[in-house]
Amino acid sequence: MISEIYDVIVVGGGHAGCEAAAAAANMGSKTLLVTMNMQTIGQMSCNPAMGGIAKGQIVREIDAMGGYSGQIADKSAIQFKMLNLSKGPAMWSPRTQNDRMLFAQEWRLALENTPNLDFFQDMVKSLLIENNTAVGVVTALGIKIKSKSVILTNGTFLNGLIHVGDKQLGGGRMGEPKAFGITEQLVSLGFSSGRMKTGTPPRVDGRSLDYSKMEEQKGDENPGKFSYLPSPALETQRSCHITYTNERVHEILREGFDRSPMFNGTIQSIGPRYCPSIEDKINRFAERTRHQLFVEPEGWKTIEVYVNGFSSSLPEDIQVKAMKEIPGFENVKVFRPGYAIEYDYFPPTQLLHTLETKLVQNLYFAGQINGTTGYEEAAGQGLMAGINAHNKVHGKAEVVLNRNEAYIGVLIDDLITKGTDEPYRMFTSRAEYRLLLRQDNADIRLTEKSYNFGLANAERLERVQEKIKQSNELETFLKETSLKPGIINPVLASIESSPVDQAYKAAQILTRPNMYLSKLDEIDFIRDFSKNYTQEVREQAEINIKYKGYIDKERENVSKLLRMETIKISEDFDFSKIVSLSSEAKIKLEAVRPRTIAQASRISGVSPADINVLLIYLGR
Repeated sequence: MISEIYDVIVVGGGHAGCEAAAAAANMGSKTLLVTMNMQTIGQMSCNPAMGGIAKGQIVREIDAMGGYSGQIADKSAIQFKMLNLSKGPAMWSPRTQNDRMLFAQEWRLALENTPNLDFFQDMVKSLLIENNTAVGVVTALGIKIKSKSVILTNGTFLNGLIHVGDKQLGGGRMGEPKAFGITEQLVSLGFSSGRMKTGTPPRVDGRSLDYSKMEEQKGDENPGKFSYLPSPALETQRSCHITYTNERVHEILREGFDRSPMFNGTIQSIGPRYCPSIEDKINRFAERTRHQLFVEPEGWKTIEVYVNGFSSSLPEDIQVKAMKEIPGFENVKVFRPGYAIEYDYFPPTQLLHTLETKLVQNLYFAGQINGTTGYEEAAGQGLMAGINAHNKVHGKAEVVLNRNEAYIGVLIDDLITKGTDEPYRMFTSRAEYRLLLRQDNADIRLTEKSYNFGLANAERLERVQEKIKQSNELETFLKETSLKPGIINPVLASIESSPVDQAYKAAQILTRPNMYLSKLDEIDFIRDFSKNYTQEVREQAEINIKYKGYIDKERENVSKLLRMETIKISEDFDFSKIVSLSSEAKIKLEAVRPRTIAQASRISGVSPADINVLLIYLGR
């Protein structure tokens, strides 16, 4: 037995585990990260990229709160793109293409330089539980390690089973063994478990590809970054490429359907709806003659390439034969075929909003064990589990982000309240207040809150306070500055906007369609003032002015929601005794055990009539 008693033990070194360990340790907990392989800490198991639609918002939220994912993504980025710029700012989503090896290396270095954090390499086969409380772990070597709390972030390793055609092998990733024992123990304690599936595409030799037959996808001309902290700009970037499957590719893939574990009954678990395998695409969308593929470099110097969009568990010979019919892939050399992997997960309705389990105290789940898919979703959960595990063992208040505060709050509330029977992925459409939860204002929303409970440092707080101050200055200038017709009409004419016949405030002009602060900069005295502010501050001020009416409306809706959040439901409330509740509502409410009326209203199967019954019963 290791004699030291830790405050927090984190099991698993993936994205959830890394953020959980960093958060707990940085807040002052003596923390131990237990991983099966020290060489794969922070590994990008699937695509070499961070962020994307809604996911980019999560990475910025993690960074705003003092997590590491944004900084690691910036340090290892080989390309940056802001997605959805043709749409409103609620949809803008940052994304980096990353150097896979450098990303893991930067995570390892960041964790090794984190005070209070120890490491141990071994598989955890069971938990130590006393008086219905997690008090440590037991490793495969039989070593007992005591702690005051445990966070499980097992990824795809719990009884992981890899499929390539009719071949199967146990593993959590190709070339790495599965983990066993934890599922069986938790089920014996009363937990419900299930199986999910995910997949990954082939990796190929970039030297064997003909990029002249593909569409080049360059990064942004002026690349941004994830972290709100200062860091060097991305001066050079690597391009990605786009190519397409065709009817010949689809014909070849269909030849292997009888040997596909997806279609012959070998795999019965559910895979990610929004990231289907190539065989699933051509089966479900048989009318389509082609599907888009993104050809993504794995790093600055490596020749390895990731074929995004060609995830497959078909036999390797079928995968190679079909790829050779893709434009640019005629002479492709495959490093390793795509594969599917099945793994255990635990329906997340068994958790509290802190990610602590309802059945065992001081035991937390984060990441794919909760039925999510994606690095960013996992990292966000890991951050919150680490924060709450630290607070619990030190007698401090729980930290829960509301749906109007963060995408992370939407993610966790969805999981806890609605559950999931398929891999959960975040989208902007899941957030009802997405105009408030933009990627540009994550620091304004979350940094002070995080500083107050002890994670974000003083530098972060000072930076966000200065950003708010400068943004307010610029907004005030634009609201108070009048523009006479002779000054503004030439600018309006250049965007084919109606001329004015009297003076208007610059802020009023800015609200016009196709009018931007960069366009107003054509007026000398506006440019002379606004040039003193960073692009980040200019963007903040511009959004606040252009979308003020919409933002105010969403804040009004939030106020109504928060009134529902203040109506608490006691932990021992007996829903079964309320005769007027529907039978389905009783079952769902007993299963989820909502803490507030607002949470109860979001449970599938609980009707507005049921909510009214609860309100009457609670005297409201």
